[in-house]
Amino acid sequence: MCLAIPMKVIEIKNSEAVVELGGVEREANLQLVEDVRVGDYILIHAGFAIQKLDREEAEKTLSYLRQMAEMV
Repeated sequence: MCLAIPMKVIEIKNSEAVVELGGVEREANLQLVEDVRVGDYILIHAGFAIQKLDREEAEKTLSYLRQMAEMV
């Protein structure tokens, strides 16, 4: 099963972004998604941004993931 995680873009350097979730920062490749800006939420899978999300959708998805984690 594959899982993509919504993360917030905090910095952009060429085709790479620094993204953050819960205080954890990672680098993500932006070559698959157009028009990404600092402050945007993007879905990250295997180090690549695969889709932009609006803030509401990102928060909703993160809430579902937290609920799933509490069940285990």
